Amino acid sequence: MTPDQKFARYVKISLVGFILLFAYFVVADMYLPVTPQARVYHPVVQVTPQVSGRVNQVLVNNNQAVKKGQPLFLIEAAPFQLAVEQAQLAFADAQLQNQRLDSSVKAIEAQLAAGNAKLHEQKLLFDRSESLLKKRSISEQEYETINANFQSSKANVAAIEAQLTEAKLARGQLGSDNLALRHAQNQLAQAELNLSYSTVSADTDGKVANLQVSTGTFANKGLPMLAIVANKADLVADFREKSLANFALGSGAKVTFDALPGQVFDANISSFEAGVSDGQISANGLLSSTENSNRWVRDAQRQRIHINLEQPQLLSKLPSGARATVQLLPESTIGQWCASAQIRMISLLHFIY
Repeated sequence: MTPDQKFARYVKISLVGFILLFAYFVVADMYLPVTPQARVYHPVVQVTPQVSGRVNQVLVNNNQAVKKGQPLFLIEAAPFQLAVEQAQLAFADAQLQNQRLDSSVKAIEAQLAAGNAKLHEQKLLFDRSESLLKKRSISEQEYETINANFQSSKANVAAIEAQLTEAKLARGQLGSDNLALRHAQNQLAQAELNLSYSTVSADTDGKVANLQVSTGTFANKGLPMLAIVANKADLVADFREKSLANFALGSGAKVTFDALPGQVFDANISSFEAGVSDGQISANGLLSSTENSNRWVRDAQRQRIHINLEQPQLLSKLPSGARATVQLLPESTIGQWCASAQIRMISLLHFIY
């Protein structure tokens, strides 16, 4: 065989190999999809003080594991303790004020009883004077005097009743439903709540990250001071839209992590995300804008899926942002064998890069 014939054979073999690889790539992208665009995400909880004050003590360090409810740092509590004492005094004053109003109500009720007795007496005199006047036993002047006293007693009783109504309104309801006591209790509860906020605690189990607080730092209400990377984790993978056409919830998958080269883990699809940010239209008052692209073949859109690892405790051990490669498994036995071979080869390549 001449050198030209050998060269021609090599060219033909290369072309055939390229065509076979290209065909495998097209078929595999539809039925054996794999993506290196996968990450482990841990929820990150920002720790923000709910009151302002100087930090007295920091109780944790960066990357320290913490439990939910564990104190992280302490804000100077003296101002909040004074506020609690002030609210307690206001509550006691409200109770004392109610006692004064109770005494006032009782005094007015006693005045009303005396006024009613006086009115009853004047009513009897008035009724008697009317009969005596008809018999001409008393003069009209005496009758007018008795009538005036009777009307004065009626007016006096009406005035006392108005005072009693006003006093009862000022007193309000009895017991715990009293408005003044409720206001005082609310202020006391708020002061006690602010005092409890002087101890800043973890909202979830996890690890402390980006600790930006030290003793003497002034903590501002609403300003994050550190973050907690939660132990709970989620594995997400981004695939081209067409690659997901033949897969559904529960479809099998294989996963390998960059941090664990050579190891392949079983998994399945737990959910498909409803959309991506490119598909979100914001109502900003402007007209919609069209997409412009000069490329004949545009970039394929990717969709995100969530992967359920059969060893979920493994995810909690990996840092947030850890990279992974996800291989989806078709239903056919041959397809699963090819997919397993693909992901196994990728896992071995992780020893190199």
